[in-house]
Amino acid sequence: MNRPTVPPPLTEAEVIAAEADLGVVFPAEYRRYLRQVSSGGAVARLEKTDNGWWWADNSARRRDLLPLPFPHPDSYAEADDEFFRRLPRAEDYADEDAFAGPMDAWNAEYWEFDERKTAGAVVVEEHGCGFATLLVITGPLAGTLWWDGRATCDLIIPLSLDHAGGARPVTFGEWLGRSSRDLLPPGWG
Repeated sequence: MNRPTVPPPLTEAEVIAAEADLGVVFPAEYRRYLRQVSSGGAVARLEKTDNGWWWADNSARRRDLLPLPFPHPDSYAEADDEFFRRLPRAEDYADEDAFAGPMDAWNAEYWEFDERKTAGAVVVEEHGCGFATLLVITGPLAGTLWWDGRATCDLIIPLSLDHAGGARPVTFGEWLGRSSRDLLPPGWG
């Protein structure tokens, strides 16, 4: 039986180069994992590409957002509600052509806002159907893991060992070896 090969750990020089290239300092547990365990394995592989360091299977389209602090979902809930209050309604326009311009402008503004919801984080595990586990790299929540469920419920929620007791997000070390789905609130999804 062929087992998938686990990439080797990175050297200290490679980790330093990746951090410098990305403009971040990796959370301690993740950094230790990269140095002592693997550059991938249980998580998306961090690798040197033609365009610099980045994670395999992650879109580098908004690489500029990685150094920004990850925003706690509570911090943008009000802004999210405001966006939807401003959603153009077709019945307010004379015809489809008159509606198209305001709707296109709203969509462009909303997608920019929505992308910023994952600033400072990277996908470390894809789950299919638009679901992913995020590792926060920057900001006060650095080193914690979150479930990106925006594909169906427009929510990003903490993965936690104690949802009943306040849902403190798990750290990278607490998450390793666990299923992200097991760290979701009971009955979620």
